[in-house]
Amino acid sequence: MTERETERKALNSGEVGAVAHLYRGEVYRSTIWRTRLDTTTNWAVVTLGVALSISFASPDASPLPLVLVGVLIIFFLMLEARRYRYFNVWRARARWMETHFYAPMLYDGDLHLEENWQKVLAKDYLRPVYHVDYLTAVGRRIRRNYLWILMIQSLAFAGKITVHPTPVTSFDQAFDRADVGPLPGEVIIGFGVIYMATWTALAIWSDRNDARRARARQSDTAMG
Repeated sequence: MTERETERKALNSGEVGAVAHLYRGEVYRSTIWRTRLDTTTNWAVVTLGVALSISFASPDASPLPLVLVGVLIIFFLMLEARRYRYFNVWRARARWMETHFYAPMLYDGDLHLEENWQKVLAKDYLRPVYHVDYLTAVGRRIRRNYLWILMIQSLAFAGKITVHPTPVTSFDQAFDRADVGPLPGEVIIGFGVIYMATWTALAIWSDRNDARRARARQSDTAMG
């Protein structure tokens, strides 16, 4: 490797200013996409609230809205996971500049360009890619927000068939109340158990996957 290839130079004032403006731009983009994440979460909360209002409006009201709202909640989850992948790109870049540009500059005044952090950032601009896969994004959103929403949905359904129109006295009676059209209550409740177990398992998997990724990034050669 030639001396020109190994040489590292300090950034001049113009370049430092350009990086500062670049950081502001990344923070702005991450803020905009963070707001979009909140929007889809709000949609999920509102639709669940509507389903709760309908199902608990009277003792004779059907629990079916609490089942159907699950379709909308999962749709919003999938949409939010897609948005999160975009948000994570801007967030990762901003965090990269915080840890490799601002923190060293404030700590000892040395940007440590010999560590090539600037090349990692440059490559991310030249060939931008998502920093997390889709399933990881879904798992992260479940852990942050949607696990609680899904739990409320499931508990509300269980509460509805337990107390309305009168307190349940046997498992057979609870299964009968859970009937949805031609589908017996056993199928609906079994599907509900699988429904919650699947999303919970995905959340746990993504948490462990994130921990593995964090251990692998000890060399500071990756973003995301």
